[in-house]
Amino acid sequence: MNKQEQEYWSTRYETGTTGWDIGAPSTPIKTYIDSLDNKNSSILIPGAGNAYEAEYAWKNGFQNIYILDISEHPLKAFQGRNPDFPDNQLIHGDFFTHLGEYDLILEQTFFCSFIPLKENRMAYAKKMSELLVEGGILAGLLFSFPLIEGNMEKRPFGGSKEEYKTYFNPLFREVVIESCYNSIPPRQGNEYFFQAKK
Repeated sequence: MNKQEQEYWSTRYETGTTGWDIGAPSTPIKTYIDSLDNKNSSILIPGAGNAYEAEYAWKNGFQNIYILDISEHPLKAFQGRNPDFPDNQLIHGDFFTHLGEYDLILEQTFFCSFIPLKENRMAYAKKMSELLVEGGILAGLLFSFPLIEGNMEKRPFGGSKEEYKTYFNPLFREVVIESCYNSIPPRQGNEYFFQAKK
């Protein structure tokens, strides 16, 4: 496990500097979950944090949902709120060394947390592809505001539709990236909803 990243994120949770945490499932992800028919799908939420989206899905009948985070703090908080959630589906680990096969992976403020170097973003897309079964889907939100030149510290990081497609198009058969119509008010106009099918 990347100890530096583990310590960084654990400190953010310990100090309450979790500005990305909205305290509930984001509207676009909630709407997407509501549109899913197969409640037996194997679903991963990496970099899940407090995992409100997973909690929503779990309470709406999705039993095969896995939560992955590099920090134990949000996993323990999730467990406290959902004591009936299976322990083996709460994974304290590093996304890049995680092994598994999933039908669906949900992206919610995870991609935007990486230092926005081309190699980091390509590694993210490659690992997502590896974790999906053939025909599996990666779906969720990406920030649409531009990167600030030289900014390698102030998260979250955004990007353009054209840039994002350079990472996903080589690895996925169908990539759709559109301006998000139902973002929460503070993020209105700053998000893309995307779906990429392996």
